[in-house]
Amino acid sequence: MAKRKTSANRNVQIADQIQRDLSKLMREIKDPRVGLVTIQSVELTPDYAHAKVYFTTFTGDPKQTQEGLNHAAGHLHNQLFKRLHIHTVPTLHFHYDHTIEKAVEMSRLFDEANATRAKDGEEGA
Repeated sequence: MAKRKTSANRNVQIADQIQRDLSKLMREIKDPRVGLVTIQSVELTPDYAHAKVYFTTFTGDPKQTQEGLNHAAGHLHNQLFKRLHIHTVPTLHFHYDHTIEKAVEMSRLFDEANATRAKDGEEGA
């Protein structure tokens, strides 16, 4: 049981390090499709062979940015290989993170529901 916990902790530590390193490496990407990108999180497979890299962008089209990042994945993999001291550096797969959009939509729905409730309360008084 202790081995599993250690393995899970190691997975999280490596994912966090990949996130930090990729955040620094984003400045090196010259692809015009890739603008200002923030790496939100990294999920590793248990064997470290693949990493899902979730990002958001403040400029440009998320789909084009994703294409640009996936195009640069080989270069980024090579740069990570130089930085990380692990046996297997994962293949990178970039995915746009919709979390912020979903949070904004939820907030809008809450505001709308509260405004409706307040309006109903005023009419009932």
